[in-house]
Amino acid sequence: MKSTPLQTARVPFYFNSAAHLLLIGRERANTLGELLAALRICSDDSIFEHTFRTLQEHHFFQQNFSNDFAHWAYNDCSEIGLGEKLAALDVREFTSIESLRQRIVEIVEEYLRRYSQSEHRPARKPFYFCAADTVVLPTAFSARTLQEFTGALRQVPLTSIHYHFIEARLRLKLQSNDFSVWLEESLGLPKLAAFLDRIDIYTSTLEGVRRKLVRAAEGLHLE
Repeated sequence: MKSTPLQTARVPFYFNSAAHLLLIGRERANTLGELLAALRICSDDSIFEHTFRTLQEHHFFQQNFSNDFAHWAYNDCSEIGLGEKLAALDVREFTSIESLRQRIVEIVEEYLRRYSQSEHRPARKPFYFCAADTVVLPTAFSARTLQEFTGALRQVPLTSIHYHFIEARLRLKLQSNDFSVWLEESLGLPKLAAFLDRIDIYTSTLEGVRRKLVRAAEGLHLE
């Protein structure tokens, strides 16, 4: 990435955090057949909750599952093959929640076509489809320049990183994240914005994501 002149954004970036009230939805599944039926009708918020929003939790599971569906299929249904197929989903490849939903449905459908005996086998515990009400909480940090942005990234709570870098994708229809949108639209840094958007949210914890964001932004403003 080439350096650019020091710029001041017309609109500052305000770092927010968020608290979530988890809501249990109407859909639940005791078998893979019931999971498949519920996947077709549950809300977009529920699909997002069990993939993007809970992504960080799965960094601490021994099996390193990337979504709740994979974890349930593997651990509670003992369907190792299905769990592995669902875990292989890379949510960054999808440009809408609906396309992500359809891919999950296709994976489960294909598995049940091959292993029809698994469709009605009871799981050890039910899968409850959840969503979350989000309460946005302001922080003390804001930025008008890339240097201020980098300094704030080092200090904001991890909940702020999650809110702007992962959770924002639901609001932005999976197209980007808040950091990249501001860098491109307010500071005119499309290459840096695109670089941040490619940061791997699977192989990094939120602290690891923070370090990568800082290194990328710092590398540009120190050139």
